[in-house]
Amino acid sequence: MPDHLHWLFQLGDAESLGVVMKKLKARSAQSINTCLKRTGPVWQKAYFDRAIRKEEDLRKIARYIIANPLRAGLVSSVKDYPHWDAAWL
Repeated sequence: MPDHLHWLFQLGDAESLGVVMKKLKARSAQSINTCLKRTGPVWQKAYFDRAIRKEEDLRKIARYIIANPLRAGLVSSVKDYPHWDAAWL
């Protein structure tokens, strides 16, 4: 999506979600700024998270994420969206 990110992953025991998000934002912002030859913030400070407890909820949310570019009118087919990857589905 052009203005936000949906990321579905399983959190391990080693680090908290806050630590993972801080590292993700820091490292990706550094890479993005390097590629764009710029400086400054890339991400908002806050993030929205949702704990998934049931298998059917997991599948429902995964389908929502995959279909998001289609609903937004960015592609005519889900397979045409170049910025997604699903190792699990």
